[in-house]
Amino acid sequence: MPFQEFKIENLEAFPKDLEVMLASQLAVIEEIVKSDESAYDKVIKPMQDLDEELGNFFTPLSHLNSVENSEATQKAYEASLPHLSKFSSTIAQNEALFEKIKSVNAQNSEQKRVLEHDIRDFVLSGTDLSLEEKKELEAIDLKLSELGNNFSQNLLNATNAFEMIIEDEKEVAEIPASDLALAKTEVEGKTVYKFTLQIPSYLAYMTYGTSRERREEIAKAYASRSPENAEVIDELLALRQKKAKLLGFESFSAYSLATKDASSTDEVTKFLEELGQKALPQAKEELAELKAFALRTDGIEDLQGYDVAYYAEKLKKEKFDFDESMTKPYFEQSKVLRGLLDVVSELFGVEFKPSTATIWNEKVKPFDIYKEGALSGRIYFDLEARESKRGGAWMHDWETHYVDAKGEKHLATAFIVCNFSPSTEPNPSLLRHDDVVTLFHEMGHGIHHLFGTCEERSVSGINGVAWDVVEFPSQFLEAFAYEKPILKRFAFHHETGEPMSEELLDKIKETKNYQSALGIVRQVELSLFDFNLHKKLYQGEEVQALIDGIRETTALLKVPSYNKFQNGFAHIFAGGYAAGYYSYKWAEVLSADAFYECLDEQSGFNQEKADGYLKYVLNKGGSEDMSSLYKQWLGREPKVESLLKLYGIEG
Repeated sequence: MPFQEFKIENLEAFPKDLEVMLASQLAVIEEIVKSDESAYDKVIKPMQDLDEELGNFFTPLSHLNSVENSEATQKAYEASLPHLSKFSSTIAQNEALFEKIKSVNAQNSEQKRVLEHDIRDFVLSGTDLSLEEKKELEAIDLKLSELGNNFSQNLLNATNAFEMIIEDEKEVAEIPASDLALAKTEVEGKTVYKFTLQIPSYLAYMTYGTSRERREEIAKAYASRSPENAEVIDELLALRQKKAKLLGFESFSAYSLATKDASSTDEVTKFLEELGQKALPQAKEELAELKAFALRTDGIEDLQGYDVAYYAEKLKKEKFDFDESMTKPYFEQSKVLRGLLDVVSELFGVEFKPSTATIWNEKVKPFDIYKEGALSGRIYFDLEARESKRGGAWMHDWETHYVDAKGEKHLATAFIVCNFSPSTEPNPSLLRHDDVVTLFHEMGHGIHHLFGTCEERSVSGINGVAWDVVEFPSQFLEAFAYEKPILKRFAFHHETGEPMSEELLDKIKETKNYQSALGIVRQVELSLFDFNLHKKLYQGEEVQALIDGIRETTALLKVPSYNKFQNGFAHIFAGGYAAGYYSYKWAEVLSADAFYECLDEQSGFNQEKADGYLKYVLNKGGSEDMSSLYKQWLGREPKVESLLKLYGIEG
């Protein structure tokens, strides 16, 4: 059987079965360590088989817990996590295994890459350190985890503590009915409107709130949240720097790059500064246009930060007279999916055939993938929202393409999960254009995994791909979702069958780049702050001084002194983005540059370049640095100008 069947025999027994499997795997690893073998096929290959076995077993539960959540899946999932955590820390601390891996000789470049990654990961987990240093690293990691949690909790408490009550109908006159309905409440028998610092509520008032005083009030509350996080930041920064030094790195930024594609801290800083400088002239023009609009419509002579979203929305309406509801009738879910599969089929020479694979919900659509007539992979689409499914959209890899220790080839499988409006008997599922973009984006991740052709599991598909380039294939494919020749394949009115008009197709593209330069400059500001903050140790007022210095070139409006944005920057202080926030734009330069190479204005794409993209980027997975693969494909490095062009910025 080429694929695993999607099923869990017994949810209640799952954690115990997992524990038994992990114990068995540790015994196999112990045997490998004690053996006299040092051949790659006798040491690394069997361990990759163990990885695949564990992934094949655990993924159905983690997936089910996300898409068909129930008390039973939750219970089984939560009971399984401690077993996995204990297993991974046992492996990471196995010095004998580390020594065994170091003794292995690679026979080819793929195997060499696997060994490099394995050794690097052991070193980064502190295996090379003395016993005393290991204990210190363990204590640092524990404290960092605790501080990240404290940061989040402080932010959550501050977010929940604020509410802005509005009684005057005039102050909410422009807020859309759906947002207003959520804000509407009763206080002492009187109808009022409550706005909070939760993102949907906060953005609703900042974007549509009529009262300038009220916008300033809620903006000030948002920008000055969690002052106590300043102390948490100091502790986090000190410990991160200490950890980096303990592991032999000059700074936490340098430590962060050990698992990324960027080669040096200087390269990242230079990239961000160059991108910012190139977007700045247009950002100034965009702001000047906004200021002129605010002056013309409301006599505002001193546009402030809390005015930007409000006037940007009004100007957008005046300029484009366009909203998502105009395109929605043309994007019927099954037609969009078929169109996407046709695009991928043509681009990469594959065929998608409906599959009879076991599914977890009747709305799931599985397809088997064929390349040159031979079965090559399987993909499951689970696209509609339901109560038992967590929000958002993602790609989840399951099986991996590789050759096992017995010489047998395994094929890849992946899940594409979205939360589009559900289809019913009388009504089809209709997508916003944003949803179309999301589907293309997740499919980009999917084919990166499914089209991998490596023989070594650890570097096949999305495995072993550097963190700052993992979004490259997803952003690449999503860019096609704005192109007329692509949209014309599936944009037909769900009732009349009429194709979408040229005017609407144009508006989709035009609105995409509205105020894009201001957006890029803001992203550069955040990325530079994050990356420079981790280059050396900043404490106390030095943190504010650093962001103030960056804002001298990036902030086109004066930032008020009460703005302590860093105290709410959860991405880098409580998420996984410390010294890595730049990755968003780093990957986007690759994707934009690759997109223009593969795009043909008439047909939609350039087949010769698409073949190269498949061969050098998708097929190779994590077997080489993406920067090296990119040069092999095009004979050059990606150009920052391509990203500017994608956003309609004259670079």
